[in-house]
Amino acid sequence: MNTLTWHGHSNFQIATPTTNIIIDPFFHGNPSADSAWTDIARPDAVFVTHDHGDHVGQAADICKATGAMLGAVVGTAGKLAADLPAAQVVNGIGFNIGGTVRVGNVSVTMTQAYHSSESGVAVGYILRLDDGFTIYHAGDTGIFSGMKLWGRLYDIDVALLPIGGVFTMDARQAALACSLLRCRGVVPMHWGTFPVLDQNTRAFRAALENFAPECRLFELKPGEAHPFSKLPEEDCGCA
Repeated sequence: MNTLTWHGHSNFQIATPTTNIIIDPFFHGNPSADSAWTDIARPDAVFVTHDHGDHVGQAADICKATGAMLGAVVGTAGKLAADLPAAQVVNGIGFNIGGTVRVGNVSVTMTQAYHSSESGVAVGYILRLDDGFTIYHAGDTGIFSGMKLWGRLYDIDVALLPIGGVFTMDARQAALACSLLRCRGVVPMHWGTFPVLDQNTRAFRAALENFAPECRLFELKPGEAHPFSKLPEEDCGCA
């Protein structure tokens, strides 16, 4: 069984029978987190999209305690892995936009994201399982036309997109992004965590009907583990 679990904000866990990956492990200090990182299954790898505190979260602590690999863009990887051996960092120094690494049965491709970062650059990730199921984690970003290229290159089953506005895409931009990405399903993220962000998904749902009505909306609750598998093209691929 493959599962996708949202731990609030931009914190997601992708688990297959053999591989467990965490992206942006913001647990402590996250008002929408459902649990502590010590409560989840041991990850094989932790990926970080950029070095803001609400995305780095407890990445270094998790890697130190569990032996998980740390994945991030060159520069940010060096900053976060100051106390980790190079062997515990993906590719020794991290990797870069357009590059692909493999963790267990999951291929992880780094994409650009349009956002600030004190080290390296902000990025997103496209994760592909052996059965072809494909997840795009956009990280913190505004909409950009290159999303259309990623949609052509990869058959994206589910996109994890920020919708909160102010620091990232708002609802309308995220809905149009679904059209560019040609994703079959979408999970909204980076909303409701703090008062400055959109507090619900109503505007996104309405915008999705306008810009990408064929895209299925999955509104996960923090801690909810959603099963997924590769299904025919007319379905989004989620069980």
